[in-house]
Amino acid sequence: MIACVTPPPPIPPGPFYLPRGEHTDASGTAVGEFEATPSTTGPWYADAQHMGPPSALLARALERLPGGAGARIARVTVEVLGMVPAGPVTVTAQVERPGRTIELLAATMRAGGRDVLRARAWRLAASDTAVAARETVAALPGPDAGTVRAERPHGWLPGFLDAVEWSWLDGVELGDLGPARAWVRMRVPLVEGEQPAPLQRLMVAADCANGIAAPLDVRDWLFVNTELTVHLHRAPAGEWIGVDAATVVGPDGLGTCAATLFDEAGHTGRIAQALTVRSR
Repeated sequence: MIACVTPPPPIPPGPFYLPRGEHTDASGTAVGEFEATPSTTGPWYADAQHMGPPSALLARALERLPGGAGARIARVTVEVLGMVPAGPVTVTAQVERPGRTIELLAATMRAGGRDVLRARAWRLAASDTAVAARETVAALPGPDAGTVRAERPHGWLPGFLDAVEWSWLDGVELGDLGPARAWVRMRVPLVEGEQPAPLQRLMVAADCANGIAAPLDVRDWLFVNTELTVHLHRAPAGEWIGVDAATVVGPDGLGTCAATLFDEAGHTGRIAQALTVRSR
């Protein structure tokens, strides 16, 4: 397939977040203050952030917690307690259950005077299992095989959608209905002055799954995830994250999105999202 490339939109005015100070308190809790930029604005509401950048910011806090050398995050669950408003956010993180080989990590995002997101992650000690490694999922065609689209679909708000690059293997753009496969790449840093870690990039892409596999027209319906759970069997690498997603909608306002995640080396993990579905 020959890639069809259109010029990307102008780079957004800044990264997703501006750092406003970080420290560790007397209890060992890591505390970070950040200012969200317009690049975080989600497609649903002009005064709320897309959940991808906040989820990645929580993953950043979890990754930075002290722990065993070479330990890997195997699962992250982000619980959405409410919309994340535009503006300042505070992130706290701590080791909830320490251990030599298995640790449970926790992080919280606070904004507008209340907790808006909570995350937990299992961090496991790494070991050499190369001789036992098994894979049952075929790799996706790479991002160069897709159709790169810069235009936002009608009805989707600017901000986050302009801060990421999309290469579509199925369909032609975000907003096409049904199961879909696409590659996602951040066009701006997560935090000003930092190179995003691969897990941070993956969290941004993972939260896009229900939009990639949009089940309904966003001009008529909302299908918002109330959580995001990511399982990883291999640490991701590189800038592009592939998402092979499908969404199902039930008869009484509930939906589920499930996706397989890839980097350019192959399959790296899976995600699921619980959705609340309602007409506008």
